[in-house]
Amino acid sequence: MKYKVMGDGDPIRLFVGGLHGNEWMDTSDILEKLEPPTVGSLAVIPVVCKEKYVSTLKESYYRTLGKPIIQAVEELRPSIYIEFHSYSKQNQKMLTGTDRIHKTGVPAYSQLDNDVLLGSVSPIIRRNYFPVEALCLSFEIQKKNPISREYGSKIARKMKGCLSRDHFIKKLKKRYPVQAKKVIEDYRDFYGL
Repeated sequence: MKYKVMGDGDPIRLFVGGLHGNEWMDTSDILEKLEPPTVGSLAVIPVVCKEKYVSTLKESYYRTLGKPIIQAVEELRPSIYIEFHSYSKQNQKMLTGTDRIHKTGVPAYSQLDNDVLLGSVSPIIRRNYFPVEALCLSFEIQKKNPISREYGSKIARKMKGCLSRDHFIKKLKKRYPVQAKKVIEDYRDFYGL
């Protein structure tokens, strides 16, 4: 799957959805409906893979199913990279629980509004393909939840106007001060910054 580019110039943003399994059913339309940003460019891969579920926390993902993501990152060199995933309601506690770091090796997601979760992308892609100053985020939309999907669409529309990591942090602190503090602390602790 090749990416579609809208707009022109910096900042370059790359949004991807449908990374594995049937996630595309809840996320691809969010990305397909996006219009060009007013500043910079936006590349979109609405569906990376409709095949089996392989975790993005495994290196093998990026050598197989996630190869289109790596190719796009290497070609575009985006400063803003956003993944749109979806999760089943029964897995929400697993994704947001304080023990997630011990179970999966990555920090827990933060709860935003309407069952949308915010977290980091896999450390495999973050560490190997992006500079420290890049903004790399993962949003989780609750499966089969139209309110969550609509809020995810709203986030995607806002994120396409994001200019940098610092711009995003400023906006996040204003809208979600508690979650912003946690996300920043988790990021610094996890990546040793």
